[in-house]
Amino acid sequence: MNNVITIDIFSQIPVYKQIVEQITNMIQTGEFAAGELLPSMNELSDQLEISKETIKKVYSILRKRELIEATQGKGFFVRDCSTKHKLSILLLFDKLSTYKQVLYDSFARQMNNHADTTIRLHNQDIEVFENFIDENLDMYDYYVITPHFPLDVNIQKRLAKAINRIPNRKLILLDRNLENSPGNYGAVYQDFHRDVYEGLMQGLKKIKKYAKLNVATSPSSMYASFIKEGVERFGKDNNIEIEYHSTISPEIIHNKEIYLVINGQLDEGLIQLIRYAKELKYKIGKDIGIISYNESPINEIILDGLTTISTDFEQMGELAAKMILEKNLRKIKCDFKLIRRNTF
Repeated sequence: MNNVITIDIFSQIPVYKQIVEQITNMIQTGEFAAGELLPSMNELSDQLEISKETIKKVYSILRKRELIEATQGKGFFVRDCSTKHKLSILLLFDKLSTYKQVLYDSFARQMNNHADTTIRLHNQDIEVFENFIDENLDMYDYYVITPHFPLDVNIQKRLAKAINRIPNRKLILLDRNLENSPGNYGAVYQDFHRDVYEGLMQGLKKIKKYAKLNVATSPSSMYASFIKEGVERFGKDNNIEIEYHSTISPEIIHNKEIYLVINGQLDEGLIQLIRYAKELKYKIGKDIGIISYNESPINEIILDGLTTISTDFEQMGELAAKMILEKNLRKIKCDFKLIRRNTF
């Protein structure tokens, strides 16, 4: 075998990753031809003076990438890369929710059978996220990530550092764009303070009929501060009185007022508002108005139709999949709209 594989014992890059990248490059440049037999695990471990387990890991990764294949009793061969094979995608969601399910279902429909997708949850924990990136770097064709983390400066720096380890050609951010992160990666996102302004403007005529716009924010709503910027501008531009509430109680509910509920993951604020309004005998949609932030399928049923302002999560998943299938990564702001139903 004329193809020489080497390792740098002083490099900070793990040995197995060095070997994976070298063999990958050799296959892509034609140094290893389609159908060519690779060194056995014993041969390569002896040649490089490293453990057989390390070589086993290398070949496992290359098989996952579908660059090589194994034949029983013969060894590992370079696959014919001119034939189509499924892409491998790591989808890193922060948390599961009804609208994340809509996003994923749309993504999966558009990808059809062109990819194998692995889903992991980082739960907005930066250390968990960093570990996911470290363990899975270079193992997938694409990394599709919802980069939702506390807005603490140090956490955001760690987030940017971790994401910058992923090659731009493999990276797609969903639901939030990192404006300070350079590169030609893909992003399908919402712009929180501008979107809520535009969404409320779509209902301006009806909102003006109410005495006040109340904004209820949940402590678990990560981007409430950004959303409030857009709400504040909407109020000032249209001479609408706005009051903010961090908790829901019967005392804040008044006739002829409207309530924008910026929910956390479990919709606690919305549930409390509906419960108290019913106890006070207010007819929702007539005596008081309710608008919920973020759309999900169940909103068509709640209160015979819950009005929402929301980004289009179905569109978000579809656009992300199209970027991958068309190999055309770019940054796109998702549509955002008011969906009028019975509560407003």
